[in-house]
Amino acid sequence: MNNRENVLRALRRNSPESVPFDFVLCPSQIERFEKETGTADYMEYFKFPFRYIEPNETNKNYDYTKYYENLPEDATPLSWNPEWGILGKASGTEHFQGMLHPMQNFSSIEQFEEYPLPDFEEKYRWDGVDKRVQGLKDKDLIAVANMQMTIFEIAWYLRGLDNFFLDMMTQEHISEYLLERVTQLRETMAANYAKSGVDILMLGDDIASQRGMMMDPQMWRDVLKPKLRRVIKAAKDVNPYVLIFYHSDGNLLEAIPDLIEIGVDVLNPVQPECMDPVALKKEFGNALSFWGCVGTQSVLPFYAADQVEQTCKKLIEEVGKGGGLLLAPTHVVEPEVPFENMMAFLNAVEKYGKY
Repeated sequence: MNNRENVLRALRRNSPESVPFDFVLCPSQIERFEKETGTADYMEYFKFPFRYIEPNETNKNYDYTKYYENLPEDATPLSWNPEWGILGKASGTEHFQGMLHPMQNFSSIEQFEEYPLPDFEEKYRWDGVDKRVQGLKDKDLIAVANMQMTIFEIAWYLRGLDNFFLDMMTQEHISEYLLERVTQLRETMAANYAKSGVDILMLGDDIASQRGMMMDPQMWRDVLKPKLRRVIKAAKDVNPYVLIFYHSDGNLLEAIPDLIEIGVDVLNPVQPECMDPVALKKEFGNALSFWGCVGTQSVLPFYAADQVEQTCKKLIEEVGKGGGLLLAPTHVVEPEVPFENMMAFLNAVEKYGKY
């Protein structure tokens, strides 16, 4: 069984030969890794089973600074999401940025209409993407399109969280306009990614804290679920076999049946601090796979190496039984995680990851 077959069988819950895995290192962890191994390319070093696909670079050069007042001197586009005009500033805490919101002071629909969203709907953004996808497949790699922060998060990143929640409660014409505009753009992107042949489409919005949903679950069902359904449908109408990955931190137990209903195949990150991966496997494992499950608030930074290994062993055996698991930390591996604990994670995959 080659790499592609194994990963796809794992995520389709069809008895893979081994558990696939991945992780994302923060900048200081990459520096540490390079000192230990001589390379910063940990994805290649550990032969990660997939690579990411993005649209072609934009030829637009919008000046988003005019949408801000009193910009700090160190304001720059967010390193992880630069095209929407959302700026960040240094936070003083490692690699984290403070977020600035370009629509924070908007008061009329006309201001929202005038704001230039990214030009992902333009054909030139997608020319040749299918060839890049096929190139990955020819190398026995899974092609993954990352479209997380899909609707809700992008909307509040633009508007500000407090403002956006107030809009949802008191100015629905504003929140609905912004959500609809983002959703239409995401539908186009999802269809184009599916047309290009990607294996996995990563969607996601953080809709929960560790204590439960960030909003009334019925509000999520009424306002956000139908829009997410449209994005998933746009992809699956083109390619019904594309796997839909959905990310939300926190305890979103109340929304899981709804996510399954609208076509989500893989749930991420499954924080063990607030949701039990083994219990989720028993309840939803016939319809849903799990990507993550190794706690970055608890297991990786604070457990001894042998405890990390045993935790991973249990997840591989109980959550991964018959398929349905891609083992991974539940967030970026932050500076506090000892190097030996990452080695324990990898040792567990090597020792216990063959089915």
